[in-house]
Amino acid sequence: MTCTIIVGGQWGDEGKGKIISYICDKDKPSIIARGGVGPNAGHTVNIGGKSYGIRMIPTGFPYRDAKLAIGAGVLVDPEVLLREIEMLKDFNVRERLIVDYRCGIIEEKHRIMDRNDKHLAKEIGTTGSGCGPANVDRVLRILKQAKDIEELKEFLGDVSETINDALDRNENVLIEGTQGTLLSLYYGTYPYVTSSNTVASSVCSGAGFPITAVDTILGVCKAYTTRVGGGPFPTELQDAIGNYLRDKGGEYGSTTGRPRRCGWLDLVVVKEAVRLNGVSKLAITKLDVLTGLEKLKVCVGYEYEGERIDYLPASVAGIEKCKPIYETLPGWQEDLSGRDLASLPVATKDYLKFISDFVETPITLISTGPGREEVIYTEEIF
Repeated sequence: MTCTIIVGGQWGDEGKGKIISYICDKDKPSIIARGGVGPNAGHTVNIGGKSYGIRMIPTGFPYRDAKLAIGAGVLVDPEVLLREIEMLKDFNVRERLIVDYRCGIIEEKHRIMDRNDKHLAKEIGTTGSGCGPANVDRVLRILKQAKDIEELKEFLGDVSETINDALDRNENVLIEGTQGTLLSLYYGTYPYVTSSNTVASSVCSGAGFPITAVDTILGVCKAYTTRVGGGPFPTELQDAIGNYLRDKGGEYGSTTGRPRRCGWLDLVVVKEAVRLNGVSKLAITKLDVLTGLEKLKVCVGYEYEGERIDYLPASVAGIEKCKPIYETLPGWQEDLSGRDLASLPVATKDYLKFISDFVETPITLISTGPGREEVIYTEEIF
C-alpha cells in the first residue's frame, strides 16, 4: 500500500485529470486528496461520452469507493465548489467530500480584483479566479477560512488527520497536484506564474502530511508543449504545425477557454520538473496528437549568448534570448488507438525511449487517445 503524488511537468494542462482518473479506477485508493492553489486550475474528465469540467473537486471523483479531500493549502471558492457538488450528484460527491476547515476562501471581491487588475489580467494572463488576491489576504491574515462559511459546514474536517490515519492503516492514498511545475511561484518563469508553489513537497505541505510518506511521484507531461497566457516559451510554434497541434489536440483552456500556445516538446523543461519534484515515474499524454507529422523535433538544450546551455536561465529576459537546440526524430502515420505497448509503431517507441533516456526517468503510463480507456499501463503504480 502506497502514497502517490501526481504533478504536472510543464506549464500546466498536461492531462493530469485523465491520468488521475485512470489510476483511481485501476489501483483503488481509499483517499483522493487535492493539493495546489485553487479554482484557477481546470481539469476535464470524460466519462461515458460526457465531459465534466472540474476546478475544485478532486478529478478522481468517478472512483466511488474513495473519500474526496481538499487540503488546507487549497483556496476554495464556495460558489464553484457547491456548483460542482450538484453537477456530480450522481457520483455521491456530497457524501464523500471533506474540506479542511483551514482552507482559505475566495470571495467576489477577490475575483473582481483579479479580473480588473491590468497587470494580472493583461500582462500575466491570470484566469481571473481570484486566487492571487485571496493569497494576498491570506498573507495579511485577513482571509476567511472554510470554518467561517455556513454553506460548507457539512463538509468540514481535518484533511491532514484523515490522510495520516489512512497512511497509518497502510491504505492507498492518491494526492493530486493541480498545476504545472513551471507555473510555480518560486521555480517557474516569474512573474508569469501562479500565486503559490506547485512542486510535490508543497503539495504535501498543503495537504498536511510528510514528504517521507510518499512512495511514488508521478510526473505528467504532454508529448509536446503548451502554455496559456503570457510568459516565455522557447519552443513555441507560430506556424502551421503549431496550429495543427492546437486543433488536433483541442488545446483550449479548461478554465478560460483561451487558445493554448503550442510547440515542440521541451525536454529541458521536463528535466527541470523531474529534478524539482523528485519525479520517479513519467506519464506521457496526447501521444496520438503527433500522429501524421513526418518529423518530430525535441528540444535538448538552448543556444544562449553564443553558448550551449542545458537549463532555463533565471530571468524572463534570459529565457527570451534562448534559441532551442533540437534533435529531429522520425514521426509516424499509424493510428495509435487500441494498441498495446508491443504493437506501437517503432517510431513511437523510439520517441518515448528518447524522452525517458534524456530525463533519466522511466515512463509508466502512455495516453494514446482522448478516452479514459485509451491508456497503456506499463507498470503498476501502487
